[in-house]
Amino acid sequence: MAINFEFVFTSFMILLISSVQTSSAQLSRGFYNSTCPNVEQLVRAAVTQKLQQTFVTAPSTLRLFFHDCFVRGCDASVLLVSPTNQAEKSHPDDVSLAGDGFDTVVKAKVAVDSDRQCRNKVSCADILALATRDVVNLAGGPFYEVELGRRDGRISTIASVQHHLPSPNFNLDQLNSLFSFNGLSQTDMIALSDAGREVSR
Repeated sequence: MAINFEFVFTSFMILLISSVQTSSAQLSRGFYNSTCPNVEQLVRAAVTQKLQQTFVTAPSTLRLFFHDCFVRGCDASVLLVSPTNQAEKSHPDDVSLAGDGFDTVVKAKVAVDSDRQCRNKVSCADILALATRDVVNLAGGPFYEVELGRRDGRISTIASVQHHLPSPNFNLDQLNSLFSFNGLSQTDMIALSDAGREVSR
């Protein structure tokens, strides 16, 4: 499987910038300094181990972050499950998400919660944002600071996915309109779309 890391890194930066713009008033670099000062090291260690197990961890985690941020903002609502299969992850657009992306977040969350000081203090939304940064960095992209303080969403429905993620049947105008609505350009759309294709190869 060949992965184009120029596109993957570009996609990561777009999502990072987009998520900061969405929640800039709530985010800060030292958000967990008093409650979980080692959160970044804990997440990175878990991500490093996961990436050593399977290289698809990088693009699948990036794509998971993209799907999460585009629907309800970067709130980890894509991770929620429903006993009746009515959550976001059951939507046809999300069914194709690689399990390695979800597994990366689960393992990072377990690592964070294994520290008594951190247990139940760090949102899954922040863990997903950190894990995405780390997989891209460990796969060859630069390291960038991630502001933290996202809150986990409590709402996750199939209906909320509609009209938020690009359909395979969208024409160029529809794609440009959707990405423009999220503050992204046509260049951004091409980069994200290419990163998504790389995951499925």
